Amino acid sequence: MDEPLYATPDNPVPDNHFSGFFEGKGGVKIRYAVFRSAAREAKGTIVLLQGRSETIEKYFETIRDFTARGLWVATFDWRGQGGSGRMLSDQRRGHVARFSDYEADLKQFLEQVVLPDTRLPFYIVAHSMGALVALSQAPELESRIDRMALAAPFVALAGQVMSQRSITLIANTASLFLLGGRTFRKHPSAQPFEGNVLTADRRRYERNQAICDAFPDLSLGQPTARWLKETLGAIARVSRQEHLTRIRIPTLLLCPTADPIVPRAAINDLARKFRAGRLIEIDGARHELFSEADRYRAQAMAAIEAFIPGSLAEHGALEA
Repeated sequence: MDEPLYATPDNPVPDNHFSGFFEGKGGVKIRYAVFRSAAREAKGTIVLLQGRSETIEKYFETIRDFTARGLWVATFDWRGQGGSGRMLSDQRRGHVARFSDYEADLKQFLEQVVLPDTRLPFYIVAHSMGALVALSQAPELESRIDRMALAAPFVALAGQVMSQRSITLIANTASLFLLGGRTFRKHPSAQPFEGNVLTADRRRYERNQAICDAFPDLSLGQPTARWLKETLGAIARVSRQEHLTRIRIPTLLLCPTADPIVPRAAINDLARKFRAGRLIEIDGARHELFSEADRYRAQAMAAIEAFIPGSLAEHGALEA
């Protein structure tokens, strides 16, 4: 790919930005972008962490929402997806060697891009796998991140033929026998809006699909056994009481109640053990809250705006 960011007719690149690559752990090229607010005085910076298989382009609408409220947005594509370096010769396989590589890339991003080139204070807004990385790294982020808002945090895996325990056992065994680069399923073809489990909004679903259609190098297929092993291990670790007790960053947990990917019960259980966390449920919403229908997405955005000082409700009612 020659250009850092890509537009489609109904998804133009937001104005007032800079983008490029930084070097992640092991020399992997990580694509990033920073979007400035037009406000005279910035109210801080959102560090936006995507879910598995997502790209910067998918968040252009959400980025505009934040910058319109006086916040800068800094974001990047995780290694192995989007416009960042891929891990395997079959670039469609979603792979990571170690979950700690994601954490190392986040640390590099904060040090190389966010701290020198954006505006204080810093807040994390994360979705799904990005929220899992944030939870895992949070005990070390207290001095840098003021607050976190985590949408549909990936703290359990539902909607599979096998149980999470069985998937963990198989993924661990495959990795042990040097088969960590294998996938359990074939890469899916493009799915129609009808019957999708991600969003009730046809326009946003088709917009996101059009990005992958126009720029297939940004798309990603099935996760590998190693990715499952590492990610499920991280889920087990962050769900323990002793880990959650170490997190002191005020955190908003947004739970879409009709999410078939991350079970509602798992997020509720996490919230009960998480002293720094506050739970808000978005009744009827599916997994991708930032691509959901307006009636759900607006609730999620309003909750974030009230929680993060400096946006619409500077002294919001959701003080943690």
